[in-house]
Amino acid sequence: MKPLFIQGPSITTRLVVLVILSSLMMALDHRQNHLEGIRSGLSLLIYPLQYIVNLPVAATHWVSDSLSSRETLLEENDRLKLQQTLFEARLQKLQSLKAENQRLRELLQSSKKISERVLIGELLSVDLEPFTRQIVINKGSRNEVYLGQPLMDAGGAMGQIVHLGLFSSTAMLITDANHAIPVQVNRNGLRAIALGTGAPDKLDIPYLPISADIVEGDLLTTSGLGGRFPAGYPVAVVTEIIKDPTLPYAVISAMPTARLEQAREVLLIWPTQYKDGQATTAQTPSETVQP
Repeated sequence: MKPLFIQGPSITTRLVVLVILSSLMMALDHRQNHLEGIRSGLSLLIYPLQYIVNLPVAATHWVSDSLSSRETLLEENDRLKLQQTLFEARLQKLQSLKAENQRLRELLQSSKKISERVLIGELLSVDLEPFTRQIVINKGSRNEVYLGQPLMDAGGAMGQIVHLGLFSSTAMLITDANHAIPVQVNRNGLRAIALGTGAPDKLDIPYLPISADIVEGDLLTTSGLGGRFPAGYPVAVVTEIIKDPTLPYAVISAMPTARLEQAREVLLIWPTQYKDGQATTAQTPSETVQP
């Protein structure tokens, strides 16, 4: 009777044979590259399997890199937006400082032309009531500011102090409906009064006869009468003259030379006759504020 299972070489024998064959193949391949073609063929056959096995790992790396890149881009985008906002804010600040510097240069240039003592003040607030043109500045009695003190800017007369505090004061602008300032035509010395209208860019010049020597474009300057405003400072330019024969006086309008609605800084002036807290020739506020 034949056995059901034929017993072959032992496992040890098989292992020894395989090791010897492997060593011979490695030696031949190392010296003469006889197995290069076989290796290439096997690599070609095995590549799809390697690709499939590596696919999940590659996909995981791709997803991770994509998410990381997206987060990095979002962070960089936020950083660039913040940087842009900061740069824009700095640019606006630089432009504001440039404009302020220009205004201060103009004020300082004007102060060089003024023989009186001057002080630069800054606006704190503006009264927005209709027909009322008043501003609050950051100078008060501790700075020797006094009631009735004139204010100027680089363009000309602005107004005068009407309320006084220790650290701040209120000034009435020349366009206030309750303000009046003695002026003269710079061309010929013709005297007149410039009245505020409540409008930001208009003064009335009343009580001049139709025959008065005044024309559009004439510069009106302070006359020095009344003792509040020193003589010779620009006030307004005549913009309109209506001479109606049926009326006793000409209707004359003028535009202030000072930048009343744009000024951020003002010049406080101490006239040469100023002494002991007030101008020696100053009148009461009602005498200069009211025509």
